[in-house]
Amino acid sequence: MNDQYFTREPGSASRPEDCAFSYRGRALRFRTDAGVFSRGEVDEGTRILLEALPPLEGSVLDMGCGWGAVGVSLAAANPGARLTLADVNLRALELSRGNAERNGVICEVLESDGFAALGGRVFDTVVTNPPIRAGKQVIYRIFADALAALRPGGSLYLVIRKQQGAESAFRYLETLSPEVERISREAGYWVIRARKAAGEEKSHV
Repeated sequence: MNDQYFTREPGSASRPEDCAFSYRGRALRFRTDAGVFSRGEVDEGTRILLEALPPLEGSVLDMGCGWGAVGVSLAAANPGARLTLADVNLRALELSRGNAERNGVICEVLESDGFAALGGRVFDTVVTNPPIRAGKQVIYRIFADALAALRPGGSLYLVIRKQQGAESAFRYLETLSPEVERISREAGYWVIRARKAAGEEKSHV
C-alpha cells in the first residue's frame, strides 16, 4: 500500500509526470510525482478553489502546498502578492520549488508540519486544500491555526467536498470566526471563506 501524501518522506518510487494548467490568462506547466497529492493533474477541488478566489495582495500562505498548484498559480496571477508555500512532504517541497522556477515566479517554500515551523508569522491570506485523509482532528487544527496566523481582517479560504464534511467544517469555523461564508459551490465542493475580526490580534497556539 502506498504511503499517504501528508507524510514527510514518501516511500513510493518516484514517477514524475508533467501537466499543464491555465489560470487567469497564464499558461502554466507543472511537474508532479508519486507520493504527492494529485499526480499528473490539477485536481477538481484545487481548480474550484482557485477559480473562486478574489485578487490577492500582501502576504499569502498556501498551507499543504503539495507540488505547488495553488501557490504557484496564485503567484503567477497576483504578482503583487508575496507567496509562502508550506508542506510536510519533502518531495512535494522539491516539486514546488522547481515549479515556481519553471513558471517564472518567486515563492518562499518551507518545510512545516502544519504551522509548527512558521514561528508565529502572520499572513494577510491563508489558502488551503486540506489533507482530508489525515482526519478531522488534523484539518480542524489547521483551520484554527490558520485563523490564529492571520492579521486582523485577514481571510482563510479552503475547499472541501460536501460528502467529506463541508457542513460540519462550516459550523466549526463559525465557532472561530465572526464571518464565515460559502463563496462557491460546484460539483459537490464548497469553497469557504472565514475572516478574522478586524480588531482581533494574533492568538498564540
